[in-house]
Amino acid sequence: MACNSQAIQAVLASDKETVTSGDSKGRILRKKLNKVVLAYSGGLDTSVIVPWLRENYGCDVVCFTADVGQGMKELEGLEEKAKASGASELVVKDLKEEFVRDFIFPCLRAGAVYERKYLLGTSMARPVIAKAMVDVAREVGADAVSHGCTGKGNDQVRFELTFFALNPELSVVAPWREWEIRGREDAIEYAKKHNVPVPVTKKSIYSRDRNLWHLSHEGDILEDPANEPKKDMYMMTVDPEKAPDKPEYIEIGIVSGIPVSVNGEELSPASLLAELNEIGGRHGIGRVDMVENRLVGMKSRGVYETPGGTILFTAVQELESLTIDREGIQEKDRLALKYAELVYAGRWFDPLRQSMDAFMEEITKTTTGTVTIKLYKGSVTVVGRQSPYSLYRQDISSFESGQIYDQADAAGFIRLYGLPMRVRAMLENGL
Repeated sequence: MACNSQAIQAVLASDKETVTSGDSKGRILRKKLNKVVLAYSGGLDTSVIVPWLRENYGCDVVCFTADVGQGMKELEGLEEKAKASGASELVVKDLKEEFVRDFIFPCLRAGAVYERKYLLGTSMARPVIAKAMVDVAREVGADAVSHGCTGKGNDQVRFELTFFALNPELSVVAPWREWEIRGREDAIEYAKKHNVPVPVTKKSIYSRDRNLWHLSHEGDILEDPANEPKKDMYMMTVDPEKAPDKPEYIEIGIVSGIPVSVNGEELSPASLLAELNEIGGRHGIGRVDMVENRLVGMKSRGVYETPGGTILFTAVQELESLTIDREGIQEKDRLALKYAELVYAGRWFDPLRQSMDAFMEEITKTTTGTVTIKLYKGSVTVVGRQSPYSLYRQDISSFESGQIYDQADAAGFIRLYGLPMRVRAMLENGL
């Protein structure tokens, strides 16, 4: 125990180390790092972080970009941008299938929804990206990782808890919590001073995050919860008022709580989600406007587009109505709330979530079958469901008399079930 305590204290001391030393050019360096893997998007912030890391930590910078379905446009020209900013190399990994298979589908199977509305799009993406960063750090021999998350948001927690869980020896650098840059103009000035080409893309008035599961919007008029979102803000879904006047019917195939097919065609996880995004998007499915409680304590207003995810959540939960009994459904719903909180808070690799996942896998092992859904002008309506493991029995549920269920038995059940209420009423009435 003494050795472990000393080791822990050493790690904590290392994390707090801010002793500076001068380099050959007279600059002041923070803790010296050898090589840093930076989560890189190619935008202004991460472009400026590259020279800032080199200047302040005297390190080599390897940029890392994860393809989680944000679109090819955001991936164009990244290597040139990264090297022009001073990075030694750019590593790009296609994580779409892993993202959907190992992160999205377990949350879907668990029924995890944060604060009754949020389908956890950004929350699920961060741990898969951070996990890949840890892998890249090992591959390139880096001793640190870095991200461009601000000190006010949830993402800094999600990235760093994943780093801690998968490689606690890595140093973590979060420039927004350290540097003097306070906004876009400061960043542009720093970029010019260090000969970093400033991205020429038009600055969006909204802060957006896009992946294969969803698209989020924050900022501008959305910062006032009283304001209605502008119609031209949405990008994944058409205005429900302008959606087709004819409904579309689709059939979702599910095996053990996991979607496997659309209209009878088996698809890979990422392909299946992409297909449903396209179908749901043209019918205006999956728009959510909410005020949520951030992990760091403040409330924030966000608008989310999750067309394919909304369809899948509806389908899986509807099939469960056939295959899981009352006590099972109630316990699953109770645990789903905690599951969602853990994911939202960045605790993907927490043993508790992993243990809960084992429960979710077990309780949904018979959630196999098909669900037929009608899509019409923003609405998702279940019109049919069937499963070889269905607990629904027409011969029992029918109003016709049957051998299995004798209606006369209900009288005794009601008397016993209502006994506590009857006793209390007798007490109150002096009986």
